[in-house]
Amino acid sequence: MHIVRKTIPNFWPIAKTGTKYMAVASHSINDAIPIIIIMRDILKYVKTMKEMKKIIHEKKVLVNGRIATETNYPVTLFDTLAIPSIKKFYRAVLVGKKMNFVEIKESEISTRICKIINKRVLPGKKIQINFDNGRNIISSEKVKTGDFATIDLVNNKIKKIIALEKGAEIMIVKGKHMGKTGSVKEIVKQGDEVIAKIKTKEGEISTNVTNLFAIE
Repeated sequence: MHIVRKTIPNFWPIAKTGTKYMAVASHSINDAIPIIIIMRDILKYVKTMKEMKKIIHEKKVLVNGRIATETNYPVTLFDTLAIPSIKKFYRAVLVGKKMNFVEIKESEISTRICKIINKRVLPGKKIQINFDNGRNIISSEKVKTGDFATIDLVNNKIKKIIALEKGAEIMIVKGKHMGKTGSVKEIVKQGDEVIAKIKTKEGEISTNVTNLFAIE
């Protein structure tokens, strides 16, 4: 699947001028960058689609510890990207209002902070916690929708719960304040919205809680 280059999402860290069409992610189109764009246009490890298909066929690229199975495989914010054959490891982060990729240690690729989007009771009163990146975990941890968790991607276990509450360190990942970081000062309900007041180095700002993501 492709889109006209000038219509690519604003968070992609590439120019909107150039070749007419660009690949898009196989899903999460509005939040993800396809692996071909990352490997060719951002990290520049391949030059052509043919080279990328060869790497995919050889199972040389992993996202969150899982083998990327197609050239349009989606990579979203805070995902880890590994190319073990050349010992290169990255995490997708926000640099200003653009998603970019910072190099990390190999030991860091096995963890990711995920947002809890809901939970449900399974037979036997087990609790399934569902996360924003499609992952789910059976756990007895006490959590609320909207909280965050540091996940062990290898063992699919929760290492730490990060409650969205006063004092939590966050990054704003959507909206006009996208890319700013700070700590939660207060969370209030305003009509149908839940608003967080954030203390940043530039001063206090307010945004919908859905625009927030926890950081450590």
